[in-house]
Amino acid sequence: MEAVQLVRRFYAEIWNDGDLDSIPDICHEGIVFRGSLGDSKVGHQGFADYVRYVRGALGGYRCHIEDTVCEGERVFAKMSFAGLHEREFQGYAPTGKMLEWTGAALFTIEDGRVVELWVLGDVHGLMAQLSANAESRPPSPA
Repeated sequence: MEAVQLVRRFYAEIWNDGDLDSIPDICHEGIVFRGSLGDSKVGHQGFADYVRYVRGALGGYRCHIEDTVCEGERVFAKMSFAGLHEREFQGYAPTGKMLEWTGAALFTIEDGRVVELWVLGDVHGLMAQLSANAESRPPSPA
């Protein structure tokens, strides 16, 4: 169950609290991150840049673990994600609307730290929200 606790720390500290200083404690220096938004990052700095991008674009960004399955040093987490679209995100100008989507994450842990993470999110549903919100935005003043 230590692996599940590490995954809980990963989401609570890094994603929900935005504590990037905890990355070296939770993630291996050569972490390989593959995100459903098309991003692949390697290492602490690359991963931290990705966290900054998502949290910067989606105010109040939250990750919620709905369920976990652990097998040895691998953890699968069923997730939900949400944030207020405040800055450019995935090519869409800010809409001021709440975005919510679901996904799953597969963690590989070695020596008590995350070495690999593969996130598969409902990108189609997310893009549909972004598109619909962009269309419903009132025109900006000239």
